[in-house]
Amino acid sequence: MEADQLVSDAEKPAKAARPRRERTVRELLGSIVLGFELIVVFLGALVLFGLGSLPAGVALGGGAALVVLMIVAIGTLRSPVGIVLGWFVQLVVVAAGFLVPAFFIVGAIFTAMWAYCMIAGARIDRNKKAANAAANGTENP
Repeated sequence: MEADQLVSDAEKPAKAARPRRERTVRELLGSIVLGFELIVVFLGALVLFGLGSLPAGVALGGGAALVVLMIVAIGTLRSPVGIVLGWFVQLVVVAAGFLVPAFFIVGAIFTAMWAYCMIAGARIDRNKKAANAAANGTENP
Protein backbone atom coordinates (compact mmCIF):
# COMPACT_ATOMS: atom_id res chain seq x y z
CA MET A 1 0.00 0.00 0.00
CA GLU A 2 1.15 3.46 -0.69
CA ALA A 3 1.55 6.00 2.06
CA ASP A 4 -0.95 8.41 0.51
CA GLN A 5 -3.65 5.74 0.58
CA LEU A 6 -3.32 5.39 4.31
CA VAL A 7 -5.28 8.16 5.92
CA SER A 8 -5.32 8.39 9.65
CA ASP A 9 -8.57 8.79 11.50
CA ALA A 10 -7.51 12.25 12.65
CA GLU A 11 -7.32 13.45 9.06
CA LYS A 12 -10.79 12.20 8.08
CA PRO A 13 -13.51 14.81 8.27
CA ALA A 14 -15.77 14.26 11.24
CA LYS A 15 -19.41 13.48 10.59
CA ALA A 16 -21.76 16.19 11.65
CA ALA A 17 -23.48 15.11 14.83
CA ARG A 18 -27.23 14.95 14.67
CA PRO A 19 -28.69 17.54 17.03
CA ARG A 20 -30.26 15.97 20.09
CA ARG A 21 -33.92 16.45 20.74
CA GLU A 22 -34.48 18.79 23.64
CA ARG A 23 -36.11 16.89 26.47
CA THR A 24 -38.97 18.48 28.35
CA VAL A 25 -38.80 19.21 32.06
CA ARG A 26 -41.58 16.69 32.55
CA GLU A 27 -39.45 14.01 30.89
CA LEU A 28 -36.39 14.91 32.91
CA LEU A 29 -38.16 14.92 36.26
CA GLY A 30 -40.10 11.75 35.45
CA SER A 31 -36.97 9.87 34.45
CA ILE A 32 -35.24 10.92 37.66
CA VAL A 33 -38.11 9.70 39.83
CA LEU A 34 -38.43 6.42 37.93
CA GLY A 35 -34.67 5.91 38.03
CA PHE A 36 -34.53 6.18 41.80
CA GLU A 37 -37.68 4.12 42.13
CA LEU A 38 -36.10 1.45 39.95
CA ILE A 39 -33.34 1.00 42.53
CA VAL A 40 -35.89 0.78 45.36
CA VAL A 41 -38.01 -1.76 43.46
CA PHE A 42 -34.95 -3.90 42.77
CA LEU A 43 -34.02 -3.87 46.45
CA GLY A 44 -37.66 -4.45 47.40
CA ALA A 45 -37.80 -7.57 45.25
CA LEU A 46 -34.76 -8.84 47.11
CA VAL A 47 -36.51 -8.11 50.42
CA LEU A 48 -39.62 -10.02 49.31
CA PHE A 49 -37.41 -12.94 48.35
CA GLY A 50 -35.39 -12.78 51.56
CA LEU A 51 -38.42 -12.62 53.84
CA GLY A 52 -40.05 -15.51 52.04
CA SER A 53 -43.20 -13.46 51.44
CA LEU A 54 -43.37 -14.87 47.92
CA PRO A 55 -41.79 -17.82 46.16
CA ALA A 56 -38.36 -16.98 44.71
CA GLY A 57 -39.52 -17.04 41.10
CA VAL A 58 -42.47 -14.76 41.78
CA ALA A 59 -40.54 -12.28 43.92
CA LEU A 60 -37.49 -12.01 41.69
CA GLY A 61 -39.38 -12.48 38.41
CA GLY A 62 -42.02 -9.94 39.32
CA GLY A 63 -39.36 -7.50 40.49
CA ALA A 64 -37.41 -7.98 37.27
CA ALA A 65 -40.56 -7.52 35.18
CA LEU A 66 -41.36 -4.29 37.03
CA VAL A 67 -37.79 -3.05 36.59
CA VAL A 68 -38.01 -3.73 32.83
CA LEU A 69 -41.38 -1.94 32.72
CA MET A 70 -39.81 1.06 34.45
CA ILE A 71 -36.95 1.12 31.95
CA VAL A 72 -39.49 1.07 29.10
CA ALA A 73 -41.43 3.87 30.81
CA ILE A 74 -38.27 5.97 31.12
CA GLY A 75 -37.54 5.45 27.44
CA THR A 76 -41.05 6.39 26.34
CA LEU A 77 -41.71 9.38 28.60
CA ARG A 78 -41.86 11.67 25.56
CA SER A 79 -45.20 10.09 24.64
CA PRO A 80 -48.41 9.61 26.63
CA VAL A 81 -47.67 5.87 26.77
CA GLY A 82 -44.66 6.52 29.01
CA ILE A 83 -46.71 8.67 31.35
CA VAL A 84 -49.39 5.97 31.63
CA LEU A 85 -46.71 3.33 32.26
CA GLY A 86 -45.29 5.55 34.99
CA TRP A 87 -48.68 5.77 36.69
CA PHE A 88 -49.09 2.00 36.36
CA VAL A 89 -45.72 1.47 38.03
CA GLN A 90 -46.84 3.70 40.91
CA LEU A 91 -49.99 1.61 41.31
CA VAL A 92 -48.00 -1.65 41.38
CA VAL A 93 -45.53 -0.33 43.96
CA VAL A 94 -48.36 0.81 46.23
CA ALA A 95 -50.08 -2.58 45.73
CA ALA A 96 -46.85 -4.30 46.86
CA GLY A 97 -47.78 -2.93 50.28
CA PHE A 98 -50.20 -5.85 50.61
CA LEU A 99 -47.17 -8.15 50.62
CA VAL A 100 -44.89 -6.01 52.80
CA PRO A 101 -46.69 -3.14 54.56
CA ALA A 102 -43.62 -0.89 54.34
CA PHE A 103 -44.23 -0.67 50.60
CA PHE A 104 -47.38 1.36 51.29
CA ILE A 105 -45.10 4.09 52.62
CA VAL A 106 -42.55 3.73 49.83
CA GLY A 107 -45.30 3.66 47.22
CA ALA A 108 -47.01 6.72 48.70
CA ILE A 109 -43.75 8.68 48.70
CA PHE A 110 -42.88 7.82 45.10
CA THR A 111 -46.46 8.34 43.91
CA ALA A 112 -46.48 11.81 45.49
CA MET A 113 -43.14 12.65 43.86
CA TRP A 114 -44.35 11.29 40.50
CA ALA A 115 -47.58 13.31 40.67
CA TYR A 116 -45.71 16.48 41.61
CA CYS A 117 -43.17 16.00 38.80
CA MET A 118 -45.88 15.39 36.22
CA ILE A 119 -47.91 18.44 37.28
CA ALA A 120 -45.02 20.84 37.88
CA GLY A 121 -43.08 19.62 34.84
CA ALA A 122 -46.08 20.13 32.55
CA ARG A 123 -46.62 23.63 33.98
CA ILE A 124 -42.96 24.58 33.51
CA ASP A 125 -42.97 23.24 29.95
CA ARG A 126 -46.16 25.17 29.16
CA ASN A 127 -44.70 28.42 30.59
CA LYS A 128 -41.43 27.87 28.73
CA LYS A 129 -43.30 27.33 25.47
CA ALA A 130 -45.34 30.49 26.02
CA ALA A 131 -42.19 32.50 26.84
CA ASN A 132 -40.46 31.23 23.69
CA ALA A 133 -43.50 32.11 21.61
CA ALA A 134 -43.61 35.61 23.11
CA ALA A 135 -39.90 36.10 22.50
CA ASN A 136 -40.26 35.06 18.88
CA GLY A 137 -43.26 37.31 18.41
CA THR A 138 -45.63 34.50 17.51
CA GLU A 139 -49.01 33.73 18.92
CA ASN A 140 -49.19 31.29 21.82
CA PRO A 141 -50.47 27.98 20.40
